[in-house]
Amino acid sequence: MIVLFTDYGVTGPYLGQVESKIYDLVPQSCVFTLMADAPAHNPKASAYLLCAFTSDLPKDTVIFSVIDPDVGSDKHRSAIIRANDKWYVGPDNGLFDLVCRSADDLQAWEIIWQPENLSNTFHGRDLYAPVSAMLDKGDPPPGTIYQWQDQHHWPDDLTEVIYIDQFGNCMTGIHAKKIQQTIKLELCGKTFNHAATFTDVQEGEGFWYENSSGLIEFAFNRASAAKKMGVKISDPVIVK
Repeated sequence: MIVLFTDYGVTGPYLGQVESKIYDLVPQSCVFTLMADAPAHNPKASAYLLCAFTSDLPKDTVIFSVIDPDVGSDKHRSAIIRANDKWYVGPDNGLFDLVCRSADDLQAWEIIWQPENLSNTFHGRDLYAPVSAMLDKGDPPPGTIYQWQDQHHWPDDLTEVIYIDQFGNCMTGIHAKKIQQTIKLELCGKTFNHAATFTDVQEGEGFWYENSSGLIEFAFNRASAAKKMGVKISDPVIVK
């Protein structure tokens, strides 16, 4: 199957154009969107989400991974990554850093194949979608092998907000298993205690918890943490 991880959003034509391109090339494949609202133009925050959300996907899944603020430039190579028996396709701009760092088995190819028509601003549809389809069919990677290197050396645990969902819950890049539940955490000047789930606190009360992907998340019971405190992506978390 082919999984889409992007910052394209669900409005506008972009997600649909990628899906239709893949369907045209591999109509028998299962294609679904894992994430369409990754932090826009933000490979750093998205790298932590990509690693957390794809770790349990089946072997040989092709993950179309496009957060590409420098699309059309020569700033970053277009890449195919084989990590832990899964394929990742997209720009090597930091988006794959956490996936590659955590991989027991890693290979990387720079994409050299070029479509007949390649727009300057939509490599997702014109380049990465066809390459994803090739891999899904079992074709060899259309590129040359290179030695992947961590360019940014971002920490394994990022003490920042990396995603805000529709409920206003604020996900961080901190793995919950590394923080004792007695620890207090501060976000936007407010101190939070741990709770296991929403009903463990009063309505309107805030807390931090381990979310379903194993990351620390801030929330209020039946209220938006983001609206209450004006939280933004990249806001720092303080461990007290």
